[in-house]
Formats: sequence, structure tokens, C-alpha cells
Amino acid sequence: MKKLILIAFAIATLSICSAAISAQVTRISFARGATSKVVTGTLNDWKSHRTYVIRVKKGQTLTTEAVKNFITIGVEAPPGSTYEQDMAADCHDKNDVSPTAHGDYRITVTECKKAVRWRGTFKFRVTVQ
Repeated sequence: MKKLILIAFAIATLSICSAAISAQVTRISFARGATSKVVTGTLNDWKSHRTYVIRVKKGQTLTTEAVKNFITIGVEAPPGSTYEQDMAADCHDKNDVSPTAHGDYRITVTECKKAVRWRGTFKFRVTVQ
């Protein structure tokens, strides 16, 4: 009985840890003087996602664009912004936010549900000017 409880506890702990890893948020920063960066990540299946944040100043232009694989890039603006993402009937692999509000923009990458399923590495470019 103790062994069964111990195994159940171990499984629950592993589930919580793996959920915490997939919910990890990565901050995007640029090299000094740079205005863009290609970000690389991985997706394990059509349900997985990767989340990034980038801090921008008021009045800038934030652009995201897929470079490799069919991905959907969601952009969520900070509180006080009037930006709403255009949810057209495509993969949403390119976004332009202009002008930006000051704060952290949340970028979520998922597999495009309107393309052939895949898993592996994706790349997208983020630019702030």
C-alpha cells in the first residue's frame, strides 16, 4: 500500500513538473544596437505552445513573422493598449503592432491548425523599431 501511494505521488510530481516546464515564459532581448532577432523553439505536438515576452516602449512598431514551419503567432498587448490581433482565416504567422503601448507584450507560438501537422523546430523573427 505504501509503495502504491509512493508511486502515485511520484507520478503526480512528474506531471506537475512537466506542466510547469511547458508553461515557462522566455524573455526576448536584443543585442546592443539590434532591432530584430530570430527566435528558435520547439513544439512537440499540435497542443503544445511556447510563450515569450518582450518589453517595448510607447510609440514603437512591433513585428513578428514566421521564418520556419507553419506556426501561429499570437500577440497579447499589455494593459492600457488598444491593440487587438486580427484573427483572419489564416495561420496568423505575421503581426504588426503600431504604435505600441509601453510594457510587456506576450507572444505565444503554436502549430498552425490550418496546415499539415508537424513537430520539431520553429523560427520566427521579432522586430522592434
